[in-house]
Amino acid sequence: MQLEIGKIYNGKVKGITQYGAFVEIESGCTGMVHISEIANTYVSEIREHLTENQEVKVKVIGINEAGKVSLSIKKAVDNPPPQQNNRPRRQDNGGNQNRSKPNVWEPKKQTPPSEMTFEDMMSRFKQSSEERMCDIKRSTDRKNGTRRK
Repeated sequence: MQLEIGKIYNGKVKGITQYGAFVEIESGCTGMVHISEIANTYVSEIREHLTENQEVKVKVIGINEAGKVSLSIKKAVDNPPPQQNNRPRRQDNGGNQNRSKPNVWEPKKQTPPSEMTFEDMMSRFKQSSEERMCDIKRSTDRKNGTRRK
């Protein structure tokens, strides 16, 4: 089954790490919910908000070239809590709302930066940065582990 970016799915938490949670979507795919996408409040400990095998609703917010799926729990919530400040919300009259074709992931095709919002660009940057840091940490741990033997 092909996942659609922006669509909400039911899922089950399969694993929890210090930087996010892995959720298996009903279609059999697995994606990651970054710690910043778990709740509308600051999350310092993921296990205070989620438990393994917990049923959750998730929204697909991105899929990279390698097929890694980025999910959000806070964007899948029907009624987010009201904002604390009294500033009026800015109306977005962008042209992305009247698309006739659903936003479906296709390999090797990226949205040009001119069509992305700042939040989308920041989310993509944070995701790639987090993946790179994990790869570096794994590599460093492997190197340190082989030296101790």
